Amino acid sequence: MTSSFSSLGVPAPLVAALAEQGVTEPFPIQADTLRDTLAGRDVLGRGKTGSGKTLAFSIPLVARLAGALAGGRRRPGRPTGLVLAPTRELATQIAAVIEPLARAYNLSVTTIFGGVSQSRQVSALKAGADIVVACPGRLEDLMKQRVLTLDAVEITVIDEADHMADLGFLPGVTRILSATPAGGQRLLFSATLDNGVDKLVNRFLSQPVLHSVDEATSPVAAMTHHVLEVDGADAKRDLVRTLASGSERRVLFLRTKHAAKKLAKQLTESGIPAVDLHGNLSQAARDRNLAEFGKGDVKVLVATDVAARGVHVDDVDLVVHVDPPTEHKAYLHRSGRTARAGKTGSVVTVVLPEQRRDVNALLKKAAITAAPVSAAAAGDVITELVGVVAPHVRPAPKTAEQAPAGRSTGANAQRKRAQRTGQSAAAHGERRDARPGRAESSRPGRTEAGRPTTGMVVRSGGGSRRRGR
Repeated sequence: MTSSFSSLGVPAPLVAALAEQGVTEPFPIQADTLRDTLAGRDVLGRGKTGSGKTLAFSIPLVARLAGALAGGRRRPGRPTGLVLAPTRELATQIAAVIEPLARAYNLSVTTIFGGVSQSRQVSALKAGADIVVACPGRLEDLMKQRVLTLDAVEITVIDEADHMADLGFLPGVTRILSATPAGGQRLLFSATLDNGVDKLVNRFLSQPVLHSVDEATSPVAAMTHHVLEVDGADAKRDLVRTLASGSERRVLFLRTKHAAKKLAKQLTESGIPAVDLHGNLSQAARDRNLAEFGKGDVKVLVATDVAARGVHVDDVDLVVHVDPPTEHKAYLHRSGRTARAGKTGSVVTVVLPEQRRDVNALLKKAAITAAPVSAAAAGDVITELVGVVAPHVRPAPKTAEQAPAGRSTGANAQRKRAQRTGQSAAAHGERRDARPGRAESSRPGRTEAGRPTTGMVVRSGGGSRRRGR
């Protein structure tokens, strides 16, 4: 018998809010965990990527805070709910799932992460944010500035707990959890629960209940996995271009930022519009590129592992590991961008001769069964993976701003000369009138591990029923 949200104890206002989004039946991870999370127990939730984990912790987070705050007063800089996420992309998308539920009880939600000015975040905290979704680096910055304290937090959620327990994140996560009240409820969710998760569990969780809806390394059943071997760089380039040429959405993963940028440019110039997503892009560029991909204006997203966790776009038909990942969990997280929320999808790993042994070992650890096939002999398979070929799109001509340095002419050159003249004047005159502290600084943000970074990505998908995080 299928459980309903009501039968699991979800309050009526949240059942109605879910129904408005078309979410009427719980996924297994939600059905398994909701009774315990709604009862206030500490929970470890493990479910494969695309299984609905975000909603599994968002529902009890809102329901329990609404009960705790009933008749209470919102307090500046003292949130009562905290969600920690490893990336800005994931933090933004988690907040987008929580917000429709929070509105049912007039609870406020804000995000905190680096790479952007902190002024909006500070204003939201001073106004009294009930639920904060944050990356550890910027959250600790604001705690040190005494913009907020965590002494009123009643529920703390750690999403992607295995990643947050990696050595680069663990010290910051530990400090943050130590700043929350010892008696608060703690929920840890992830596709895998390994690495240093046990350290967090032993120190911060009280009699936790483990709910696991699949094996730790289980691939999404709705995926089909293919390993296509190529004999050199030229064959690899041709295969990747062919796989990118379909009319449905596809994500191509590479190891480095430079390679992702280069491939996106090459595909676009060959008539296959593509956008890139990696840590070197500015916030505006990452927002724009993901929005174009999410809306379907561009069908190809070329990304590094920054997109492997947390980036959800509906109906991704194909994931291509252009560069195979270095370990099996990365393979599962990358592959999880397709076949989400019960839908189907395909995954292709492109393998050069020198990569065969490592890829075989990786797939074995990931419990993936896919016999390697020569791409040269896999014409029918490749044709099926591509599907309907998208129309060729003539690349747009470069604008004056895109021209290489030193080749500006006409009005553009005059504008640049004027800028240099103005800058020289400022250097010798106006600079003397500047007073320290009057100009707002543009301080670099931090990654989840506290390292300088730039940019963020906003959520581009629709309702939470279509997301799996």
